Amino acid sequence: MALHHRSSPDRPLRSGLGALSLGTAFLLALTGCTSSKDGSATSSAAALTVGTTDQVTGLDPAGSWDAGSGTIENEVYATLLSQPNGSAKVSPDLATGIRLTGPKEYTVTLQKGLRFANGHELTSSDVKFSFDRDLRIADENGPSSLLYNLASVAAPGPTTVVFTLKSADDTLFPQVLSTAAGLVVDEQVFPAGKLLDDQAIVAAKPWNGPYGITSYDRNSLVSFTANPRYQGRLGTPRTKNVRLKYYTDASNLKLDVQQGTIDAVYRTLTTADLGDLAKQKGVEVHTGSGNGIRYIVFDFATQPYGTKTKNADSKKALAVRQAVADSVDRAQLTQQVYKNTYQPLYSSVPDGLTGASPSFRSRYGDKKGGPDKAAAAARLKAAKVSTPVTLDLQYNSDHYGSSSADEYALIKSQLEATGLFRVNLQSTEWTQYGKDRVKHLYPLYQLGWYADYLDADNYLSPFYSANSWVANSYDDPAVRKLIQREETETDATKRTGLLRQAQDRAAAQVPLLPLLQGSTAIVTRSDVSGVPAELDATYQFRWAGLAKK
Repeated sequence: MALHHRSSPDRPLRSGLGALSLGTAFLLALTGCTSSKDGSATSSAAALTVGTTDQVTGLDPAGSWDAGSGTIENEVYATLLSQPNGSAKVSPDLATGIRLTGPKEYTVTLQKGLRFANGHELTSSDVKFSFDRDLRIADENGPSSLLYNLASVAAPGPTTVVFTLKSADDTLFPQVLSTAAGLVVDEQVFPAGKLLDDQAIVAAKPWNGPYGITSYDRNSLVSFTANPRYQGRLGTPRTKNVRLKYYTDASNLKLDVQQGTIDAVYRTLTTADLGDLAKQKGVEVHTGSGNGIRYIVFDFATQPYGTKTKNADSKKALAVRQAVADSVDRAQLTQQVYKNTYQPLYSSVPDGLTGASPSFRSRYGDKKGGPDKAAAAARLKAAKVSTPVTLDLQYNSDHYGSSSADEYALIKSQLEATGLFRVNLQSTEWTQYGKDRVKHLYPLYQLGWYADYLDADNYLSPFYSANSWVANSYDDPAVRKLIQREETETDATKRTGLLRQAQDRAAAQVPLLPLLQGSTAIVTRSDVSGVPAELDATYQFRWAGLAKK
């Protein structure tokens, strides 16, 4: 999912399925289980107001796979399985269990009596429709690429769903069911072959999550109330009514939580603002380890010497990408912009996850993690690239935080200080950003990522698969083959080796340049309960457990 996080360097990320694969015992444990209720009965607590600078791109799960949209979607839609906070394992949500019924087949049993908020029955037919629809629409900003191994879905009975996979031994598939690609929608509301407008969705009330939307002013103010028909794992929300208020200026967001006008902040305040708020009476800043990353994408079509440029040259294009990798100083970014609340990242897979390989550290710059101007110059000279090379670099400040402006100003300074590059730096609002990048309008651009499930594969397959969410025209059959093999490799040691090979080969080609890893901080007023003091890498900000005294 497109997002970024901030982490504490002394707390490692939890290991993913490389260390705790979904074996037969775990599947049997899920089978026949009923979904536990994490929430308690709705309290008489006052309504909660949550503030954010993040923007919504859409409420249709098939066309939005970003943090701003996900904040709402995860409250109003539900999945068959989900991840409880503090665990990398999935457990039943709308389902009662999942079991392997063949080498390429998972069978899921739904709870009986499920309904959407509008009164429509929620059956296996809706589940099949939701997955088929994702694959049919295959929106470039949607999560369909997570369904890389799904061949077909059948609904042989009202509460039975059978998923047939393309490859056997896919222990990751139950995790996929807990992601944005697994959100179940109402087949009586959503069209099968196209996205549905936000206002039409709100009017139809197709909610099956813990909350439903009662009023919707896009990217301004959205009001929610507890969904009495929800039967999932989170249970009855502790607070009945929640408002989500949007800000264009992070300083105003900081001021409102400081003064008590809003009760919680989820994305995104600057590092300096978080430091100030941590000292304020009546305010709590919750932080911890994380699994989010920040990186630069190279569009292979429109970057210097890209395939769609007038002077297309694959060797020169590669030299430019590698020279940029030689020139960026991650340590300076962490220190000057983020005050060491982020840590340098040398692969698309965060340090701490099983199979992570810091491929960029030993290959670029001074081979120790730092920059090297001479190495960059030598690459460009060997490829006969004239300098300075003009780089059109795009970033976003209303989705990845206002600190992005400082981050990318420093990256521009680092690149231009080598004398090898001239950087044209521009920024675009997030609602337009997602549309532009998939049209190849940005030769180099900022993205972030927050894991859908805690496994190294979730940092590889969405970036390097044939239908990559990154959509930067990069496609290496050898990398794809390595990813396909690791996704079904049951031997942990062999799988780790395949994961590392995939990272090493991709790093040599630099389709993206990893920069930083970390987690998101959550700020609340002191009278708000339900957020752990320290957030682990699996924590998801959900409202059902929140209450205000």
